[in-house]
Amino acid sequence: MKEEIILIGGGGHCKACIDVIEAEKRFKIAGIVDSKKKVNQKVLGYKIIASDEEVVKLAKEYRHFLITIGQIKSVGKRIEKFEHLKKIGVNFPIVVSPFAYVSKYSRIEEGTIIMHKAFVNSDAKIGKNCIINTGAIIEHEASIGDHCHISTNSVINGQCSIGSKTFIGSNCVIVNNINIPENTVIGAGSAIKKSIGKSGIYVGNLSGKFSRECVRPLS
Repeated sequence: MKEEIILIGGGGHCKACIDVIEAEKRFKIAGIVDSKKKVNQKVLGYKIIASDEEVVKLAKEYRHFLITIGQIKSVGKRIEKFEHLKKIGVNFPIVVSPFAYVSKYSRIEEGTIIMHKAFVNSDAKIGKNCIINTGAIIEHEASIGDHCHISTNSVINGQCSIGSKTFIGSNCVIVNNINIPENTVIGAGSAIKKSIGKSGIYVGNLSGKFSRECVRPLS
């Protein structure tokens, strides 16, 4: 019998997570948590059964939870929900699409979801509460911190270090041995060829020649 799981957040990312959970066939989705005004609405046929204020009550009935709030503009809500539920004592499983490849020599921590056709190579390390989105590649010995989103079709090459709370936009390429500090945003389509020393928003081709760079520090 499948164990039941509660999803936190009923938006677009939730729909993608539902597809992965159904494909994995390990959990039965018991319901979704969202704002009060959305209670009793459905997401892909699954009911929003409770509001955010009722998670403590739900945690007494259900063991497994997954944060299904997206991460583009800010990771704050994902972290807030994750830390609150951790204090309550729920379990955050690792969810992996059967259409992804995850090396047996890699390490993935709780609450992370590996989406369809993602690739995680040997000795890669992925932290807690991360999104490794559709088609993303995490190469050998790369390290991804907690609460990161590696977007669709992005490539994190070997021995890179991505700091916690970082967002890597779609179709980015991070070349080998690059360090990116925590709380950084890399805009879609960027190529990062040089390590970044300061948290901020980076877009374009960041190389030794700084051929095209747009930087705004994050407050």
